[in-house]
Amino acid sequence: MDALALLLTPTTLGVMLACALYGLVIGAIPGFSAAMAVALMVPVSYFLDPVPALAGVVTLCAMGIFSGDIPGALLRIPGTPASAAYVDESYRMTQQGQAGLALGTGLICSSLGGIFGSIVLIFAAPSLGNLALQFSSIEYFWLACLGLTAAIAVSHGSPAKGLVSLSLGLLIAMVGLDPVSGQPRFTFGTEYLSGGLGFIPVLIGLFALSEVFRFALSPGNGKPPSVGKLHGLFRGVLTEVKRMGFQILQGCGIGTLIGAIPGAGADIASYIAYASTKKQSRHPEKFGTGIVDGVASASAANNASIGGALVPATVFGIPGDSLTAVIIGVLYMKGLNPGPTVFLTQGELITAVFLAFLMANILIVPFGYLAIRVFRHILAVPRTILMPLIVAACIIGSFAVENTVFAVMTMLCAGILGFFMEENGFPLAPAILGVVLAPVVEDNFLNTLVKSNGDLLIFFSRPIALGLAIITIAIWLVPPLIALLRRSASKVRST
Repeated sequence: MDALALLLTPTTLGVMLACALYGLVIGAIPGFSAAMAVALMVPVSYFLDPVPALAGVVTLCAMGIFSGDIPGALLRIPGTPASAAYVDESYRMTQQGQAGLALGTGLICSSLGGIFGSIVLIFAAPSLGNLALQFSSIEYFWLACLGLTAAIAVSHGSPAKGLVSLSLGLLIAMVGLDPVSGQPRFTFGTEYLSGGLGFIPVLIGLFALSEVFRFALSPGNGKPPSVGKLHGLFRGVLTEVKRMGFQILQGCGIGTLIGAIPGAGADIASYIAYASTKKQSRHPEKFGTGIVDGVASASAANNASIGGALVPATVFGIPGDSLTAVIIGVLYMKGLNPGPTVFLTQGELITAVFLAFLMANILIVPFGYLAIRVFRHILAVPRTILMPLIVAACIIGSFAVENTVFAVMTMLCAGILGFFMEENGFPLAPAILGVVLAPVVEDNFLNTLVKSNGDLLIFFSRPIALGLAIITIAIWLVPPLIALLRRSASKVRST
C-alpha cells in the first residue's frame, strides 16, 4: 500500500501519461526502436524524482513494444525489431480486410502478456533470477541455436529457402571484426565495414524499402489498399482470445522465461513463441498466409519478455536486453543500486516501479486503441504520396541510429536484397533472426572452446545445456523421422 501511495501521485501519473504517448509515437516509427526511445528519455529522467522517472521509463517500454505492431500490420514495416516475427502474418490479414482483427488481437494479447510478466516480476523475481544466473556461455550458445532453429520453423513455404534466408542473415552478421582474434573479415579493406552492418538499417531495408521497390515496379497501384473499416476493432477478438487461451498463455510463459535470460530479449521470445504455435497447430500450412493464431502468442511474448528481463535487472543488476540495460543506468542514476538488498533497503520504491509496469500494461488497451485509430489514417493516403514519405522515414531512421551516411547505404542495399528475396519466394524473417543471433552463437561458441581447450563435449556437460541441446536437436531430427515413418507405413499399407 505504501508503494501504491508513491505511485498514485499527480506527478507520477502525469509522467506516465506523457511517456505512454511518447512511447506509442516512437515505437510506431520504423527505425526508432523502444530501446532508442528509452535512451532518449534518460536525460529527462535526470530532472525527475526516482518514482516518476522509473515509472515513466517502464511505461515507455510497454507502450513502445506494442506500438511496433501498428505499422507492421498496416504497412508491413515493423516499428520495433520484436514485431518482425509476425509482421507478414498481420499484414496479410490487413490485405484480406482483417486489419481490425489483427490489431485488436495483438492489442489484447500484448496487454495480457505484459500483465502476466508484471505478476511474475512481482511475485517470482528471486527464483527466475536464480535460473538466469545458472546460464553460462554454453547455455547461451544452445539458446541461440534454438532461436536459429525457430527461424527455419517460422518460415512459410520451402524449408530449403528458409535455410538459405537464414544463411544470408548469418553472412550479413559475419561482416566486421572477429570477436576473439579481432581479425577483419568481409571488410574488403574498407574501414566502413570494420564495425559490421547495423541491425536497424538492415531491418528497415529488408522490410520497408523492399516494399517501396515493389510498389515502384507495379504500375497502377497508387490507390490505397482496401482493408476494410476499423470500427469493429474488437469484433471477434474475445472469441479468438478464448479459443487460443493455451497458446497465449504459452506465449506469456515463453516471453517471461526468455526475457529473464540475459541477452535474449523480446526479439527471440516472439520468434520462438511464433514457431512453437506453428508447430503445435493442426494447420501449420496456413501460417504466413494471414492467420490470427500467428499474431496472438508472439505478441503476448513480446510484452511478457519485458517483465522477465526486469527480473535479473533489478535482483542481480544483469540486463536482460538492451531496454533493461538502459533501465539499470537509470536505477544507478537515481541511487537504486540493483541487487538483492534493494528489496530490503528500498522495497517500497522498487515495488512502486513494478506496480507502475503492471498499470502501464493495463493502460495499453485504451491507449493502444486510440493509437490504432490515429495511425490507421495512414491508409487513406494515396500510395504515390505515402511511399516517398516512407523513403524519407527510412533514411531518417537509418541515419539516426549510427549518424553515418554509410548506414543509409546499408539500408539501401538491404532493401534491394529484400526485394529480390521476396520476388523469388525467400522469406525475410529467418534472415533477420540470423543477423540478431549470429553474434550470440559465435561469441559463446568460441569462448567456450577457448575455456575447454577445444573439447566439444563441454557443450553437453551441464544439465541445462544438455536439455537445450536435446530440444534443439530434436526439433531438427524428429519431423524428418516422423515423415520417414509415415512414408514407410503408407508403403506397407499399399502393399
